[in-house]
Amino acid sequence: VQLQASGGGLVQPGGSLRLSCAASGSIFSINNMGWYRQAPGKQRELVAAITSGGSTNYADSVKGRFTISRDNAKNTVYLQMNSLKPEDTAVYYCNADVYSPGRYLEVWGQGTQVTVSS
Repeated sequence: VQLQASGGGLVQPGGSLRLSCAASGSIFSINNMGWYRQAPGKQRELVAAITSGGSTNYADSVKGRFTISRDNAKNTVYLQMNSLKPEDTAVYYCNADVYSPGRYLEVWGQGTQVTVSS
């Protein structure tokens, strides 16, 4: 099972980006999916998470600016990021709890760089 993240890049303060992360492989179902980020010199932190039923939670620093969503039919999670700030600059990682036949896996994507700068 693999997670492939995309959508990062360079954006000016106040701009928007949309991250996507698609799961592939031998998947029976996916429970929680989420986005984490890690800035240079800092620990990885949870940005947003969503359950299979659509319940969400967000870090206080992104509430009202970021929106997490998922398409269960496509095994894909999205992160819409609006009103971006320089402090949002980080490598963003997607994460998923995957039920694969005969086993339960916590899977991480490869990370995508988001840089907010003028």
